[in-house]
Amino acid sequence: MSAGAPSSRWLCRDCLADHEALGPPKRCPACGSPRLLGHAERDSLSLAHIDCDAFYATIEKRDDPSLQDKPVIVGGGKRGVVSTCCYIARTYGVRSAMPMFKALKACPEAVVVKPNMAKYVAVGREVRQLMRELTPLVEPLSIDEAFLDLSGTERLHHASPAVTLARFAGHIEAELGITISVGLSYAKFLAKVASDLDKPRGFSIIGRAEAIAFLAGKPISLIPGMGPAGVARLAEGGFKLIGDLREAPVDKLFKLAGKDGPRLRNLANGIDTRQVTPERETKSVSSETTLDVDLARFEELEPILWRLCEKTSKRLKAQELAGRTITLKLKTADFQIITRAARLPEPTQLAARLFTAGRDLLKRECNGAHYRLIGIGASDFSPPEAADHGDLADTATPRLKAMEGALDKLRARFGDEAIGKGLSLRLPQRRSSEPAISRKAPEEEDPDA
Repeated sequence: MSAGAPSSRWLCRDCLADHEALGPPKRCPACGSPRLLGHAERDSLSLAHIDCDAFYATIEKRDDPSLQDKPVIVGGGKRGVVSTCCYIARTYGVRSAMPMFKALKACPEAVVVKPNMAKYVAVGREVRQLMRELTPLVEPLSIDEAFLDLSGTERLHHASPAVTLARFAGHIEAELGITISVGLSYAKFLAKVASDLDKPRGFSIIGRAEAIAFLAGKPISLIPGMGPAGVARLAEGGFKLIGDLREAPVDKLFKLAGKDGPRLRNLANGIDTRQVTPERETKSVSSETTLDVDLARFEELEPILWRLCEKTSKRLKAQELAGRTITLKLKTADFQIITRAARLPEPTQLAARLFTAGRDLLKRECNGAHYRLIGIGASDFSPPEAADHGDLADTATPRLKAMEGALDKLRARFGDEAIGKGLSLRLPQRRSSEPAISRKAPEEEDPDA
């Protein structure tokens, strides 16, 4: 599927034959495939968004052929949420981030698979490496999606970016056993929108000529970063469709959307000047878990917090980062999210220091409320060389650093469960982990879940 003006050239996405035709042929004359790609701007556009289709579920089906024709949900226990689901499950109304009990009510026959983040991370890295063989300009957005800028690669690949991407999609299927959808345009916003138009195994193009007309009738919620509250505020101001923003007075948009107002108007006019940037700054590294049973008592939550601090510490060390701001995350029984933060005198990578700060924050929130999720994270990063030195008033930190270093070596040799803190023995027996929210590269998603 392609948006836009008719084309006289049609690329078969299966056999890669390129055909001349006055109108869209029903099937490829060479192989009979109906998957034909035609667009007047097909060979002049170079900015792409690639998104793996139902990534976790597709990998599980690849590795277990008995799941091929079944609705598959990847997620935590009954109190967890849906990480992702296959397209069969989606026909029942199951969606990512849906509470598991709602998903199973909508699709009782679904096969629920516990997330295997180590496996997903490994496949994500393979996909990323293959992307980088197309162009060095790869900007990851998550473990399974990225922007690519293929401008100037025609001589390298002996083909236009569109043809190169069609080849790439076939290569991913053949080599890795998963599928991707591609969006091609001249701007990031439109490339991302295009990749969602024809999932799964899609390839859609939005060119300059039709961008404004294409966007005009779309809901404002299509714009990245527009949540329900922002959409509601704009609707109250008379803006419901993206087309309504094109001629909107700037001062009115400022009142409704603040500094985001000019961006919204530009996007409505098909203007997005952001470049593909290969490196993305890490904003936070964290671990969290959804509980099978709501917990309220500090004594019950404390050992869970310790294990999460250990996981977060491990990720900080793996990414060679040290955080100075420690943030506790809690989700109440009625799904309200609470975050509390503390700033340390110096950056840290140590589980013990994360725990000390998080423990103090947690104790204040154990006031009778029941919690279904708890998490701990670090941000405000420095290099590890700047962390955990202590001073004359803090002689314990260097000892903690030496002790954790020795424990890390033991775990590296004998496994993570080889040695642990006695506090962790008080962990509740029924608990399900969710992926961490750790945002440098999506490949750091949750290797320990």
